[in-house]
Amino acid sequence: MKYQDRIRAVLLLSDGSFFEGFSIGKVGTTTGELCFNTGMTGYQEIFTDPSYTGQVMLTTHTHIGNYGIHPDEAESDRVRIAGLVVKNFTYHGSRENSVGDLQAYLEKAGVVGISDVDTRQLVRYVRTQGAMNVIISSEIFDKDELMKRLKACPDMDGLELASTVSTTNAYEFGDPGSAFRVAALDFGIKTNILRSLASRGCHVKVFPAKTDFATLQQFQPHGYFLSNGPGDPAPMDYAVETVKEILDSNKPLFGICLGHQLLCRAMGLTTYKMHHGHRGINHPVKNLVTGLSEITSQNHGFAVDMKQALASELVEVTHVNLNDQTCEGVRVKGKPAFSVQYHPESSPGPHDSRYLFDEFVALMAAAN
Repeated sequence: MKYQDRIRAVLLLSDGSFFEGFSIGKVGTTTGELCFNTGMTGYQEIFTDPSYTGQVMLTTHTHIGNYGIHPDEAESDRVRIAGLVVKNFTYHGSRENSVGDLQAYLEKAGVVGISDVDTRQLVRYVRTQGAMNVIISSEIFDKDELMKRLKACPDMDGLELASTVSTTNAYEFGDPGSAFRVAALDFGIKTNILRSLASRGCHVKVFPAKTDFATLQQFQPHGYFLSNGPGDPAPMDYAVETVKEILDSNKPLFGICLGHQLLCRAMGLTTYKMHHGHRGINHPVKNLVTGLSEITSQNHGFAVDMKQALASELVEVTHVNLNDQTCEGVRVKGKPAFSVQYHPESSPGPHDSRYLFDEFVALMAAAN
């Protein structure tokens, strides 16, 4: 697309704040909860992360699309974001091994977006006012009509999305001859999590979110994994009950992000919706067991109640966020089970936390 041929687009927040720009991706209209990610790289991995289902992505980095897209950088089988907001959008990427441009990629995925927005202003607004729903349109420009459609958009608080993005049929990943079998509950699992497990000698069978414990057992796993995913953990009682049965089996258990929240819920802790969440690849976390700090990749809008976690006789808090002192990790006392709020598979992101996969494998080796 030529610069002079760009199409007008508008953005309206649920509190009436209004922005104008130009259309990117598909011409159309979309709604969702507005969230921002501070990563300077990895936009394709972010856009294909199932945890972003139902959310409109606001990127803080000023240049998006400049290195095109590549199939190896997809974290699932399709683009998951509900919409995209950027400052400068590059229609033609310049990376030598890219296989296409982000504009065509978004068009094919049916993603509606807007560029040339003052993203610094918008991010500061979300940080002060909190997460809220948004509508983007390149075909409707009447504010009353936009607000009418926006009011029909559901709030993320109380919204169960994990079962809607989960696989419908179980599938296997990795070498069947591997030393360890892992049963993974898919609440929105990322491909690099599967790669991280497979590269450490794990044969993973990925099950739909609502799979019961008896079905998981039939795989005769050495350990269980609870994946990341979108939405609110509070309405996911079906998963909490399965987690309790896994804990009763005394098999090693590892949870990431939503999986962390579900493990904590199984231990009697509650979760809450954060003011604007953690999304980026530069969040500092301290490991309270080792005393070391790590830079982490994060993507979550809900968190575990830290006061309850610290007071609990059932879990030990193992990791804390150094920005806001929120709960970033726990282990269950007397059980080979632990979880973290952040993403050790870090795609995109730093590799500081990948030791957690090694710890999970070590637990399986010790138990078997």
